[in-house]
Amino acid sequence: MNANVGGIDRALRIVFGAVLVGASLFGAIGPWGWLGLIPLATGLFGFCPAYLPFGLRTCRVKK
Repeated sequence: MNANVGGIDRALRIVFGAVLVGASLFGAIGPWGWLGLIPLATGLFGFCPAYLPFGLRTCRVKK
């Protein structure tokens, strides 16, 4: 599994996912906030399976 999520993309995914999960924990948005686990996980692992079919990468290619 090669990383395909770059630095800024990872940071945004982690923050967005954590905000959604936190809002769900505090009852602000209901159970839909648990979907924030998806961007949180892809940000932490640095890999997004949705990028594969499109050949997208937001990280630098190692030479």
